[in-house]
Amino acid sequence: MTLIRVLFYGMSFIAIGSALYAALSKNLVRSIFIFFVTLFALAGLYVIALADFVAVTQVVIYVGGILVLILFAFMLSGRETLNVIEQRKGKFINMAKVPAVILAVLFLAVIVNIILKADADKLPWVKQSITQQNEITPTSSTIDNIGVNLMTTYLLPFEAISVLLLMALVGAAHLSRKEGRA
Repeated sequence: MTLIRVLFYGMSFIAIGSALYAALSKNLVRSIFIFFVTLFALAGLYVIALADFVAVTQVVIYVGGILVLILFAFMLSGRETLNVIEQRKGKFINMAKVPAVILAVLFLAVIVNIILKADADKLPWVKQSITQQNEITPTSSTIDNIGVNLMTTYLLPFEAISVLLLMALVGAAHLSRKEGRA
């Protein structure tokens, strides 16, 4: 077994284990901090897949931006809001959750179907990497393409995400303020 394969399995185990712990933990602060580990493990998987730009983007945007925003929103939220959430935890079977559960099961079925029907050995980029003795070399044109596409084709979605993050930050600030102040 090669070192790359050992690193891949190690990072995969860390990502899956920490994601399960974050989803199943009853302590919200621990879930948020263990989600840091999950996102860093995913960035490690991107590095192993030679997607360095995606790995750096993962760390900068998700770990540095969104997760810190979630942490601040949690820390700035009032104790009354957290008490309301704690009171609702006891009700596991709730009719409002039924559509979400149905949608999640359907999504899982689609993902499993795609995995079972996909023939990964016949993908063109996999064939190309096999013929090149498993060496994929990044070219400068891919980095140029990412920059050009980000500032032309994908500029509107990029700006829409920034507005969405701004709205989330304003919402967190609104939730954190006391009702007595105007």
